[in-house]
Amino acid sequence: MTSTPTSGTPIAALPAPGRPAPGPAAPPAAELRDVAREYGGGNALVRALDGVSIAFPAGSWTAVMGPSGSGKSTLLHCAAGLDRVTRGRVLLAGQEITGAPDAVLTGLRRRTMGFVFQSFNLIGSLTAEQNVALPLKLAGARVRRAEVRAVLAAVGLGDRLRHRPRELSGGQQQRVAIARAMVTRPAVLFADEPTGALDSASARTVLGLLRTMVDRDGQSIAMVTHDPVAAAHADAVVFMSDGRLVDRLARPTAREVADRLARLEAAPC
Repeated sequence: MTSTPTSGTPIAALPAPGRPAPGPAAPPAAELRDVAREYGGGNALVRALDGVSIAFPAGSWTAVMGPSGSGKSTLLHCAAGLDRVTRGRVLLAGQEITGAPDAVLTGLRRRTMGFVFQSFNLIGSLTAEQNVALPLKLAGARVRRAEVRAVLAAVGLGDRLRHRPRELSGGQQQRVAIARAMVTRPAVLFADEPTGALDSASARTVLGLLRTMVDRDGQSIAMVTHDPVAAAHADAVVFMSDGRLVDRLARPTAREVADRLARLEAAPC
């Protein structure tokens, strides 16, 4: 059974080297300006993103939705610097990353952003505590056991420090993955279908945790999802079709999200 996160230690109480100072002057957590991403060439050219401009506001949660092949995952990967853009500009926490060398991007990924995958991507031979500490070790930062344990406590897993992934439920594994992404105090948390592999109860727990991170700690989140219920937890939902942004809803209900997505999927190609 998946345990419910406890109030624990507020994540915001931990050091925040990667996060810009809060306030009206804070830059967007991530921003794309007239971005195109193309694959192949000639008759085989695929335009995954076609002139996309979007800002993910600091301290808020934006969900990205669209039919299969609409470009939503490409958008997330480009915003996180995991994929190179063909044209346009990308900024992460106010810093230009378009065309940045791999070494610079690697450093930014370790300090400024966190990424949560649908498949958890935990290392099976490591405990929850060791999995969470791994990004700090890779970044060459000092690993403070109290800090690592505080992050796990904040996601409701303070009593699962020594458990390995196989000893945890799917929802617990995803919360370890979120703690691992948060331990470096990123300016923005990117999440690619974070509830896609979870049962409904575990999904509600993870979504509630993410909502708390935004409301209590001012965390910035950009999330791709296919689930209208998950999207309805966000502050805003943007919709994509054929590599372009086509709509935006603020604080929608799950029904409103589902209806808009159904219209997009029914639209002629």
